[in-house]
Amino acid sequence: MSKGGLLLIRECLSSVKPSERNAAQYIIDNPEKIIHLSVQQLAEASHSSEAAITRLCKNLGFNGFKDLKIRIAGDLPNAAAINPEYSEILPNDNIPTLMNSLAINTIASIKETFHSLDPKKIQEAVERLAAAARIDFYGVGASQLVAQDAQQKFSRIGKTCTAYTDVHLQLTSAANLSHNDVAVAISYTGETSQVISAIRQAKNAGAATIVISKYGKNQLSKISDLHLGIIAKESNIRSAATSSRIAQLYIIDVLYTGVAGTNYDSAVVRLEKSRKAIQDEFGHTR
Repeated sequence: MSKGGLLLIRECLSSVKPSERNAAQYIIDNPEKIIHLSVQQLAEASHSSEAAITRLCKNLGFNGFKDLKIRIAGDLPNAAAINPEYSEILPNDNIPTLMNSLAINTIASIKETFHSLDPKKIQEAVERLAAAARIDFYGVGASQLVAQDAQQKFSRIGKTCTAYTDVHLQLTSAANLSHNDVAVAISYTGETSQVISAIRQAKNAGAATIVISKYGKNQLSKISDLHLGIIAKESNIRSAATSSRIAQLYIIDVLYTGVAGTNYDSAVVRLEKSRKAIQDEFGHTR
C-alpha cells in the first residue's frame, strides 16, 4: 500500500498556505479519523473549506483527497515508528546529554527516511545506476562530502563516476554527459542554486537525473526524473548538516548496495581488487 502521507504533510506544514493549515494540522493530529471522512466532513471538522483541502492535496503532490487517504492508511500500521521524537540540542548541554540527543536525532532521521522511501523508486534508481556508463554526483558544502562518499563507493565496484568539488567542473562534466549516463544531485533543501544548474545541464545533455533532497516538493525534485526524499530535523545551533547528512548517506548506501547486488560476483571481484591494491601499496585497506 502507498504510504508517506503523514510524513509529507508534517514536513510541509510550516510552508503550506494559512488557508490550508487548519486542515493539514487536523490530518496530522487525527490520522485514524481521516480515512473515514469525506472532503466536506474534513472541512467541517477542521474549520477549513473544501476548496482549501483540494488545494492542499494538489500543492503537496497528491492525486486528490482519495490518494491522500490511501497514503495515510498505509502509514497507520507504523504511525508510532514514523513519528519519533527529535531532541533539540541546547547551548549548555553536558556531554552525556549531547551524545544522547545526537543519537536520538540520527536514529530518528534514518527511521523516518526509511518509512518515506518508495521501494519502486529505489529499484528504478538502482537499475539506472547499474546500467549507467558514467555517473556524476553533484553537491556543495556538507552534501559534497556525501557526493565524495558516493564516488568512493561506486568507483570500487567499477563504476566510472565523478564528484567534483569545483562547481564549474560540475557544470562542465554535466554538459558532457549523454543519454547513457546518470546525474545524481544531493542537496538537503533541494534549492542549492549551483546543484540546480548542474542537474539542468545534465538533463539538457540527455542524462537521467536522480535527486536526493528533503521530502516534499522543491526546485530539484521538480526537474529530476527521480526524487528520493529524506526526513531530518536539524538543531538550531548546528554549524553543519548532521541528521540530514546521515540520512543522505543512508540513501547512498542503499543505492550502492543495490547496484552491487545486481552483479554480485563482479562486484566482489572488483572490491577485492581495490582492497588488495591498497593493501599491497600501503599495508592497510583504509
